[in-house]
Amino acid sequence: MKLYIAKATCSLAVQIVLNELGIHQEAELIHYDVFNKSTSSGDDYAQVNPLGYVPVLQLDNAGRDLLAETVVIASYLADQHPESGLVPARGTLERVRMEALLNFTATEIAQKHIPLMRKLLTEDGVAWTRNKLVLAYTRLDNMLADGRSWLTGDRFTVLDAYVWATFWHERSGVAIGHLKNLMAYKARIEDRRSVIKALADEAALVARHQARAAA
Repeated sequence: MKLYIAKATCSLAVQIVLNELGIHQEAELIHYDVFNKSTSSGDDYAQVNPLGYVPVLQLDNAGRDLLAETVVIASYLADQHPESGLVPARGTLERVRMEALLNFTATEIAQKHIPLMRKLLTEDGVAWTRNKLVLAYTRLDNMLADGRSWLTGDRFTVLDAYVWATFWHERSGVAIGHLKNLMAYKARIEDRRSVIKALADEAALVARHQARAAA
């Protein structure tokens, strides 16, 4: 497999899932530089994903299929290893609940950060969007208020990986430090070996790509 990633993006969620599953060695990581549009492998990313965003997972099947969207890729990988417990079984109410939360994270958190980070909004738009993000994060904080370790209970899941990978509040100027349950949750995730490895692997790959580009 090939996993196309970009620095400090939600592609980290897929890296974390690969690490949690213990199959990271099966996926070649390829860095896409969103600014100069180059890849660490020399691939033309416009041919990989014409929309220009990550992650994309290329499978090793006969059709060399390309999967896009963080939620889709992370869930697909976890479904191949049901014993991991990273995602509930399809067709269950637990799965539906998790998919609702994954979609909530995509639409109410990840997508809300982007216009803030890219400075695309008016002053009123910035205030409205930041408030929406605080409300979304407050919902997660309230879920954690009963003392659970992870958002859906006592087991780390693809949802936790995705939420952590979209903690872009500092870059988008969203004040959530007062959400103590959420901040403790964030710290727990950052202590996981799968997360530490994902960050280290990304940093090393980005450094190699940048060095090669500058040579």
